[in-house]
Amino acid sequence: MSNDVIRDIGEQGVLKRLQRFCPSDIVGDDAAIMPNLEPGQLLVVTTDVLVDGIHFSDRTTSAEDVGWRAVAANLSDLAAMGSSPLGITVGLSLPGDVAVSWVERLYQGMSECLQPYHTPIVGGDVCQSPVITVSITAFGQVLQERVMRRSNAKVGDAIVVTGVHGGSRVGLELLLNPEFGKDLSEKERSRLIQAHQRPQPRLDILPQLWEILASQFPIPDQNPVSDLPRVGSTLNTSPIPLTAMDSSDGLADAIAQICRASGVGAVVEWDAIPIPSVLPRLTSPEQVLDWVLYGGEDFELVLCLSEPLAQVFVEKLAAGSAIIGYITSGRSVCLRDSTGKYAGELLTLSRGFQHF
Repeated sequence: MSNDVIRDIGEQGVLKRLQRFCPSDIVGDDAAIMPNLEPGQLLVVTTDVLVDGIHFSDRTTSAEDVGWRAVAANLSDLAAMGSSPLGITVGLSLPGDVAVSWVERLYQGMSECLQPYHTPIVGGDVCQSPVITVSITAFGQVLQERVMRRSNAKVGDAIVVTGVHGGSRVGLELLLNPEFGKDLSEKERSRLIQAHQRPQPRLDILPQLWEILASQFPIPDQNPVSDLPRVGSTLNTSPIPLTAMDSSDGLADAIAQICRASGVGAVVEWDAIPIPSVLPRLTSPEQVLDWVLYGGEDFELVLCLSEPLAQVFVEKLAAGSAIIGYITSGRSVCLRDSTGKYAGELLTLSRGFQHF
């Protein structure tokens, strides 16, 4: 493996190395040209920035995992809008003494995360900086009738999560503090660390959601649902407004943001939230609650659906999905549990991670 650093090969050398990760027929000009959208499709655009020392460090994240997590954050945002990915661009800021091999491994991690969704890296930019920064812009498309928004929640809707919460925060703690969780088996430890280093964007649930809606609201001459949302697909449109947000900034944050955007409140059942089975034996009940609700980076989706649809969806999705509460007519987001310990506790936007 080469010992070159970025300043040894220069900007053009870096670009030449990185273009190997991109389709040759798209990159190389001043901008990428993407295929036309299919009729009725909307363009969806999202950007996420990861900064060394804030979002990752060499103590917890390899170059490949930085690339994976950077891409997963953007694909998760696309999933929360109901859209399928078309491509990404990468803005990369680097100190001159960063190893070229580190940057190549970064792009390898990006490519590994993108591969299941047949999504290319279509361009980007590289510049000098005192700190490593990875800025990704992702492009997707969605049928207008199938857009999911935070502002569509209605009183009586069930709140659904697509998977376990708290796992990523526990994985981070295991990486930061080797003595933490010393009684865990290697399999348990590995699974939790993987939840932090390689989160899975939930694009996989969209075809199942469309299939359920098609079965509940049949449309004549419908086309069969494919395994993955694909560019140009003609899956059934949604006859009802859909609500979703990803939980990368924390479960409590997602629920509170949905309620604020929709002008509603919520009751969240603590006992119904799926959490890692080992978590209660690792730390205090207070810490468990904080990591599950505010730990973030679990990259699951939070959806609001009518109760009948929610029940069908959870039964079909299984594997950690659950109905965890209901939308109410108030403005507050209240937590409750079977013991009454958390009666009246409000979920807020202020307890999770804030940049400023």
